[in-house]
Amino acid sequence: MSRLFLLSGTLPRDPAVDQWFAARDTALGQLAREWFERMRACGEDVRETLHDGCPVACMGEAAFAYVNVFSQHVNVGFYQGSLLAAPAGILLGEGKWMRHVKLRLNAAVPCEPLAQLIAAAHADIRLRLAAAPLPSSL
Repeated sequence: MSRLFLLSGTLPRDPAVDQWFAARDTALGQLAREWFERMRACGEDVRETLHDGCPVACMGEAAFAYVNVFSQHVNVGFYQGSLLAAPAGILLGEGKWMRHVKLRLNAAVPCEPLAQLIAAAHADIRLRLAAAPLPSSL
């Protein structure tokens, strides 16, 4: 089993995340918000927080996905992305665990594959937590 990326202080709906989006009221910010809303919609067990300056979706304290806005693109990232099945070329990154999808305003957004990745990341973290529950002291 891969390691889990744990974040303390997650909330069912973190006001800081909504403030983050309000401060990015641009086309790229709206694109990021759309995909974060998909993460929120994965289930009532989704919690959230800000980490490293961007919104992160978690199950409990275990992070599974995030969004971030840059000057020319949005990243939709996955903490266990290297373990997710994805269409060739959609996931970028070469690290041991994390992968991301880069979205640009003037390029086609791979809506269905990205929605499937978000659902798969949520299902994956649920299975990982069921297999090895976190101690209650975290």
